[in-house]
Amino acid sequence: MIFSPKGPDNHSAAKRLLFGSLFSIISESLKYIIMKKFKTLDVFISIALIIGFSVYSLVSQGRNFLSGYFVVGGWQVTSMLVHVYNKCFTRKTGSRYYYHWITLISVVTMPVGSFLLLLFIAPFMAVYYTYLCYREVYVKMQRPLAMLK
Repeated sequence: MIFSPKGPDNHSAAKRLLFGSLFSIISESLKYIIMKKFKTLDVFISIALIIGFSVYSLVSQGRNFLSGYFVVGGWQVTSMLVHVYNKCFTRKTGSRYYYHWITLISVVTMPVGSFLLLLFIAPFMAVYYTYLCYREVYVKMQRPLAMLK
């Protein structure tokens, strides 16, 4: 039997069980708070980028309209990766799950000819993604008592 300098620790399993579940609850709560803040910021950034690049495209008379596609799309792909990494609203029957698959298929098939189709569909996809984020923050992530108002 090996003894530590402080003596045998017979209660370490109970401590791990007690503190492990406590840390798990704190960790999940912290993840929820951080993701809610990220999602709120995500909605506003997406709206600002979509409106900003739409105005920029009109002002520049369409000379640089593709840059908006890449900036808005790049932001939204980054947002999708954050959601997948944190397993936030990515269950297999959710809207976000299907949207992620549609986006992946769109990006993979782009080199073989769907590029022109994406030029027309991408703005609608960007607006829909922003709507998904809005709905998740302002509808699904509300506290149960807030729904009674």
